[in-house]
Amino acid sequence: MTVRTIVKFPDPRLRAIAVPVTVFDDKLRELAIDLVDTMRAAPAIGITAPHIGIALRLVALELSPETGPQIYVNPTVVWASAELARHPEGSVSMPGVTGEIERAAHVRVRYADLSGAEQTEEASGLRAACHQHEIDQLDGIFWIQKLSSLKRERLVKRYQKSRR
Repeated sequence: MTVRTIVKFPDPRLRAIAVPVTVFDDKLRELAIDLVDTMRAAPAIGITAPHIGIALRLVALELSPETGPQIYVNPTVVWASAELARHPEGSVSMPGVTGEIERAAHVRVRYADLSGAEQTEEASGLRAACHQHEIDQLDGIFWIQKLSSLKRERLVKRYQKSRR
């Protein structure tokens, strides 16, 4: 429907905790479509409503064209493995900058679909990393906060130089 403007780092809205979705209506479905359109235009594999300045717990992921976009409303990690895995991560709000982040290798996520029905998903590998990354964003944790302070400072400097 509409490609929305992406909020750029260091906008304070990226550190705000998103509120749960309570109304499952056409307006929510339209927002989900806008999220997918914005994610594809970025281009990216994941995006949250806070990335477009809307403090709602809504996530879109599209890890492959075969599976298409998937929408997660009010997602939460209900179980995470002790086993860890490293994946390169970045953000639509900080384009051109990536870093390796260590997260749980396997997770179980509880969420609602766009009709409000509760769902559960088991995920491993990249999908598990994406779930954790986007849910952190909903909790006001920007991905670079997972890096050491030295690595974070280097990435921020590189990003600031690229924006001049």
